[in-house]
Amino acid sequence: MSVTRDIVTSWHSPRVVIRRHLARPVSEPFAFTLLLTFLILAFVAQWPVLSRLSYLDAARPLLPQMLATALALLATIPLWYAVAAISRIVARFLGGQGTGHRARLALFMALVAVSPMVLLHGMVQGFLGPGPQATLVGALAGLAFVVIWMIMLVEAERP
Repeated sequence: MSVTRDIVTSWHSPRVVIRRHLARPVSEPFAFTLLLTFLILAFVAQWPVLSRLSYLDAARPLLPQMLATALALLATIPLWYAVAAISRIVARFLGGQGTGHRARLALFMALVAVSPMVLLHGMVQGFLGPGPQATLVGALAGLAFVVIWMIMLVEAERP
């Protein structure tokens, strides 16, 4: 199934999506691809923001900002693996019976699922600038991520 269909389905049936991915053979490259998909979309989401900053301040050229943003996003890869490992440890403490791979799959799929909200947040920040609208969209994106991730993680920790 395509990732776009998984994104749409994750918003109303996250258990179905994660079950389908958990039924696949264990593949770390597949999980890493999900993380990279999210990071690419998060990078694209920053383009309107960076463009706005570059337009408002000529001393901030666009290309160096884009390069810095791309490198910063790539630097978060170990952080996401650490978050997945910590969630696995907490889940094991609470009686979960999953694996590290299953925890990573749940986290990375949840990140991909909220990528449309991340894109929307970037557009709001780029077109309207910082303000209550950007804060609201960012908070909704964060809440959606936590809810979808927790649902997927609970499913991944089932025997």
